[in-house]
Amino acid sequence: MNISTVIGARPQFVKAAVVSQALKNAGIIELIIHTGQHYDEKMSQIFWEELSIPEPHKNLEIGSYSHSLQTAKIMMALENEFAHTKPSAVMVYGDTNSTLAAALVASKMNIPLIHIEAGLRSFNREMPEEINRIVTDTLSSLLFCSSDEGVKQLRKEGITVNVFEVGDVMYDAFERFKGPAISSAELYKYGIAGNEKFALATIHRPSNTDNLNNLTQILGAFSELDYMVYWPVHPRNKINLERVVLPKNIRTLPPLSYIEMQSFLHKSAIVFTDSGGLQKEAYWARKPCVTLRNETEWSETTKNNWNILAGPVKENILKAVKKEIDMNSWKRLYGDGNSAERIAKKVKEFLVNG
Repeated sequence: MNISTVIGARPQFVKAAVVSQALKNAGIIELIIHTGQHYDEKMSQIFWEELSIPEPHKNLEIGSYSHSLQTAKIMMALENEFAHTKPSAVMVYGDTNSTLAAALVASKMNIPLIHIEAGLRSFNREMPEEINRIVTDTLSSLLFCSSDEGVKQLRKEGITVNVFEVGDVMYDAFERFKGPAISSAELYKYGIAGNEKFALATIHRPSNTDNLNNLTQILGAFSELDYMVYWPVHPRNKINLERVVLPKNIRTLPPLSYIEMQSFLHKSAIVFTDSGGLQKEAYWARKPCVTLRNETEWSETTKNNWNILAGPVKENILKAVKKEIDMNSWKRLYGDGNSAERIAKKVKEFLVNG
């Protein structure tokens, strides 16, 4: 029972930290292939050290290219790798180019594909990630959904065999590393006082960072807040910051490690994001979240104003900030912190029984 797991971006590293341990406990041999899609040290290597992820069997060191070229380069490298290691199955997470590339290669080589976080949809096909999700789910032999919404969506698309609701492995990681994150003194390293009220922001989608009007709208909203906004900046977005004047209450930061990011999250007053994962993490940390998009894959978080879809519109963002949340409305979403164990059990059954 041996599988190859293909990962290449920070959220996938976090998920691998809990799933890889569960696979090992289940007696499954796993070879991790790091595509190098995220190659900055703070966006890659430090995650291995901080989260005790098993060292990758291979780092393809692909780097940054256009979506098509990056996917093609990963596919070429994976074809050689799978031909050499002959895995019984290939495991992928989420919706990155690394995920799509692995799905296509596994399919063409007749290797069963396992997809974690299956069934997610934003229903916005202008997002490259949406295409990646749909294709990967269509090609998968074993599909693990974070909630019943994913199961329902796959059923609508005619995918019903080997589909399981297991919860979210990101919640497993959130619970496992919550203690170190809360007790971390990392914020002091960035000059943040213990009682300071601040917002955490992540803005990385090209639809926001490459679109000057959208970026200006977002920054304009931030400028009217009476507290600091801390923004860890993705390396690809540094050039975009040269096109705008940052308000005085925005402080950009280098990419943060997982523990650093969780520490900022737990001690923030509010979250602004256009990512997917941070919407869930904000909910789990019981922080109000303003999503700088018009859609979300995590519709359950939008109930009771926990997560408000404001889009990149200044007026909507400022309105969202003023919305009140009934803290008693919070309830557990996306599992109980044992998703990885459920996945490992199902994977073992699949490998044994076919």
